Amino acid sequence: MTSASISNSNLKGALCATVAAMCFSLNDVGIKFLSDTYALHQIVFYRSLIGILTFALIIMPISGGLKTMRTRLLHWHLARGLCVVAANSFLFLGLASLPIADAVAIFFVSPLVIAVFSVIFLGEHVGPRRWAAIAIGLLGVLIMVKPGTSAFQIAAILPAISAALYALMHIIARRIGGTESAGTMTFWILISFMTVSATVGLAIGDGRFASDAPEVLTFLLRAWAPLDPADIPIFVMLGTSGIIGGFLISQAYRIAEAAFAAPFEYVSMPMAVIWGVVVFGTFPGVSTWVGIALILGSGLAMIYLETRRRPAPRPDTKVYSNT
Repeated sequence: MTSASISNSNLKGALCATVAAMCFSLNDVGIKFLSDTYALHQIVFYRSLIGILTFALIIMPISGGLKTMRTRLLHWHLARGLCVVAANSFLFLGLASLPIADAVAIFFVSPLVIAVFSVIFLGEHVGPRRWAAIAIGLLGVLIMVKPGTSAFQIAAILPAISAALYALMHIIARRIGGTESAGTMTFWILISFMTVSATVGLAIGDGRFASDAPEVLTFLLRAWAPLDPADIPIFVMLGTSGIIGGFLISQAYRIAEAAFAAPFEYVSMPMAVIWGVVVFGTFPGVSTWVGIALILGSGLAMIYLETRRRPAPRPDTKVYSNT
């Protein structure tokens, strides 16, 4: 693969990651808006139903039709599916308990974790300057989480756990992306969401564990509620934006270097601040702004360092991918 091809793939992946992040931001605000009424697994189940319909009407026709569902790497798809289900669950629990800007900012340690995982699992190169950027981003998370102080909330740990699982999910996507299409990866993610949410709903959907649960788990253990017709447009938005975002993010990490594509998801951060102010009437405090600045700055620094680290080859020179 030539250097020009790598750069072109990275740019396409960055565009996919940016649009996907916008879709996921819509999901975040929708989930938080519904979190006072419905159980988490109920929302995920309805979102998945709409997502399957969207997949059949939009994604499947452009991804090869029925063959999109075929794979020889089912074990990897199931592992990736479990990662994304768990990642979403931890993030959504955090969204229900924290201001949306705080939860999203803490979650955005994920591009930094992806960079670390890309070294461990993919053999991609991360130089000392990018390690320094990663350290700065982690410092931003610590400032926001405030471990060891009276301001610490256990809910602040949830988006961080989500970030690690999310990073692992995309490392798997990068690993199998050479043979598996974004459509195939998206389909098996949908199946994972449907299976887990339906199973959890059948097991605890009556809400029998909710009364004695800690406040941070109420969203997870609440009983299923009758669907309010006024909320149907929100569920439709969740299903469509979720599946489109899932397809685009799978495509991003399938074709681009993981450490390059990841920081472009930061577009969700300013959107989270806007949603918090406009929809929920919350405005970030000083520590949140400091944390956001450090996390965002570290991500942007990684993009800058990435664009400078690979020298331009001679016209007839080929540079081969390390994956």
